Amino acid sequence: MVQFDEVAKVVGAIVLPQLGGWVNGYLTRQEIKGWYQNLKFPSFRPPNWVFGPVWTSLYAGMGMASYLVWRDGGGFEGVARGPLILYGTQLALNWAWTPIFFKRHELKWSFIELAALTTTVAITGISFFNVNKVAGYLFFPYFAWCSFATLLNYKIFKLNPTATNEEIKESKQK
Repeated sequence: MVQFDEVAKVVGAIVLPQLGGWVNGYLTRQEIKGWYQNLKFPSFRPPNWVFGPVWTSLYAGMGMASYLVWRDGGGFEGVARGPLILYGTQLALNWAWTPIFFKRHELKWSFIELAALTTTVAITGISFFNVNKVAGYLFFPYFAWCSFATLLNYKIFKLNPTATNEEIKESKQK
């Protein structure tokens, strides 16, 4: 029989990464309708509506993976300690990208930050795999998406090397 305590832990693990996504989504909504839509994009950029469902799914997967590692690795007192610290690091990097890109409009720095995130995701996924194979596998789609996002961010940076608000507005008016 499933115990309420375990269900609450699973739900908490899945909701935790979603929180940053929800907060960042709320804080950047205006930027998407303004600054972002005026950027130049590569042909392979997905439509905006794709990002919400993808990130919701990825956050759920990484949350479940963190729970499996916590459960099977003895929490912060067992072998899960290092992988969970990596998990927290990649989650902080994940949440940091949005304000760097959308609020600060730092395309170069957001690319560098995203490259660091993708590397940390790979290391976290490997460390999770060493504790729970399913948890490691749950990081595969996340790593693939971060790799794609890194390429997309790089191409946006290259297409918009001086993408301040005013310069984008001026280039659209010409």
